Amino acid sequence: MVKLVAIYRQPENKEEFDRHYKEVHAPLAAKMPGLLKMEVNRVYGTPMGESDLYLIAEMYFENQETLEQGLASSEGRAAGKDLMGFAKKLVTMHFAEVV
Repeated sequence: MVKLVAIYRQPENKEEFDRHYKEVHAPLAAKMPGLLKMEVNRVYGTPMGESDLYLIAEMYFENQETLEQGLASSEGRAAGKDLMGFAKKLVTMHFAEVV
């Protein structure tokens, strides 16, 4: 199993970010073909105190091929376009293998 991990830094306007993420972006991402599970985690701190991170989203797929197909689908492209529209400066994306 593999996952696409999106790591978001703190947004300037958390209420606006949360609204867009919940009402627009997450529903778009959830439509990607091959997506088995999506977890969204709000970062509330570190052992040393505050964190510069805000949200971590993990999208699970059976394998790399399925993940790539999901991203290349019309649903995946729509989610990617939306992401670049509201969080381009805040997000980094990573591929990870579940071990």
